[in-house]
Amino acid sequence: MTQLPLQAVLFDMDGTLVDTERLWWEAVEEAAGRPLTEADRPEVLGRPVEHTAHWLAAATGRPAPELADALHRDFADRVRTGIVPRPGALALLDALARERVPTALVTASPRAVADTVLDALGASRFAVTVTADDTEHTKPAPDPYLAACRALGVDPAACVAVEDTETGVSSAEAAGCTVLAVPSLAPIGTAPGRTVVAGLDRVTPQRLRSLMPHRLRVMSWNLWHGGTEVRDHRAKQLKILTETDVDVVGLQETYGVAAEELAEALGWHHHRAGDNLGIISRHPITAALGDPGVGFYGAAGVRIEVGGHEVDVWTAHLDCAPYGPYESAFDGLTADALIAHEGVRLARLRDALRRIGAAPGVPVVLVGDFNSPSHLDRPDVAWPVTRAAEEAGFADSYREAHPDPVREPGHTWSPVHTEHEDGSGRPEPQDRIDFVLHRGLRVLDSRTHVTGRPRPWPDVEDNEWPSDHAAVITTFALAGKPVGGGA
Repeated sequence: MTQLPLQAVLFDMDGTLVDTERLWWEAVEEAAGRPLTEADRPEVLGRPVEHTAHWLAAATGRPAPELADALHRDFADRVRTGIVPRPGALALLDALARERVPTALVTASPRAVADTVLDALGASRFAVTVTADDTEHTKPAPDPYLAACRALGVDPAACVAVEDTETGVSSAEAAGCTVLAVPSLAPIGTAPGRTVVAGLDRVTPQRLRSLMPHRLRVMSWNLWHGGTEVRDHRAKQLKILTETDVDVVGLQETYGVAAEELAEALGWHHHRAGDNLGIISRHPITAALGDPGVGFYGAAGVRIEVGGHEVDVWTAHLDCAPYGPYESAFDGLTADALIAHEGVRLARLRDALRRIGAAPGVPVVLVGDFNSPSHLDRPDVAWPVTRAAEEAGFADSYREAHPDPVREPGHTWSPVHTEHEDGSGRPEPQDRIDFVLHRGLRVLDSRTHVTGRPRPWPDVEDNEWPSDHAAVITTFALAGKPVGGGA
């Protein structure tokens, strides 16, 4: 089981590292001319100075710029004389430094206030500092945390953000970070990928590493007649699976025995569905889903257990004819006619979606050879198969990672067919017809995969790549389960 490495720790400042929330509260009370109440918290805590100034302006009638200046001055004066590090904060920073884990300070306070705090904490403790002055949008927008990750050269999914307010937590989670919440003045609820503790005094680098999400790398692979068009196909398939370091593979065109033989050679678990579909997994398969006797076309699934998480993985193979890209390129069919001809595939996918259903709290991955382009790639045709999956709540992992279909077309058909098989010399339409869709996961990366330089059909028997489709490989992060309570 693979857990993402901890690349960096990103710290909020006010209320997280130093006890400044109380000082800010007092400064706002001074500007408001009255004691603040619980109802005032959303306008005061975790907000940029300008937000609170506009809120005060509406209540007091004073100009917002004047109030903002007064708040800046008063708060900075209070920080200089009353700053107190929160228990455990300096010890955790020192421990991270000893273990060479980079840290960043990410605050909604202006640069002047942050510099005052850094003078007290030691600016050298942080590799990067991002303040309200450094991004167009500050918390709760993800911009500050994204800016810190860019500056550090790290992936947000491999970082822990330490926050003390709901506003800051929202910012960090929107950026894709795992969150350790240390509430100061207001409670913070638990959620997947979020751990809530009472304080930093018992938090260690090891504890932060334990919060990192688990990786799940999923491949969709049409084996092309089980791989039998290529010499030594099974050995080549095993080499590819080992080199790509995938965790779960949804297979199509297995020729009955491929899933079992591949899993046995790898020491993995497997599920065979009919003579065409299979799933192999390095993680335990705890249940078989769908019809185990499914025909050549259809869908089948499994439930796997990954580090205490349950994930459903389905593989689908949809009918190959009539094939829309041929009808578009060779027959000149209109968009309406192309859509009308997708009826068989659409019905097949809707049956799969009905079988998948909705298991609350269980994320789902649906992979397969759909034999249909995506509506996200060809705006001139609203291809209904992928639209139906989207309407059922499934996201296209490849398009999440590569939103521009012109720049990153992601074609999977076909690495060996460059000319149409009829001998006419017409170019074979190249399209993205293999997918890794998901519901309820976070995409870290997605790519198509072909090894070597495949020779075109029919001279394929010595190809390193034993398929006529490119594979699709998506790496997901499995967010940790909600944790709350003590340290």
